Amino acid sequence: MSEIQALVDALSGLPRARPAGPAEAEALLARLRSAAARWADILYEAREGVREQVPPRAEAALTLAFRRAEESYVELEIALRDCAEHRDPAVRRG
Repeated sequence: MSEIQALVDALSGLPRARPAGPAEAEALLARLRSAAARWADILYEAREGVREQVPPRAEAALTLAFRRAEESYVELEIALRDCAEHRDPAVRRG
């Protein structure tokens, strides 16, 4: 559970104020992406750990939660890529 506490601490440390500009917004997205990746990892490990010990619907719920967390990570990755392309149009050509 210390991994969950570390994630809670990371999320608690996110700035409460609006980003002052594009660089701060991009930094926030990067921190959120990192948190989403950690959450997906935690859910995956939990699912694997209880797979044969919980009823089928509980296992399905964990699987769905993992997939949604993974999708959140992917969406944040896309958002960061878009920020990089917006910041530096040459990235699109690379």
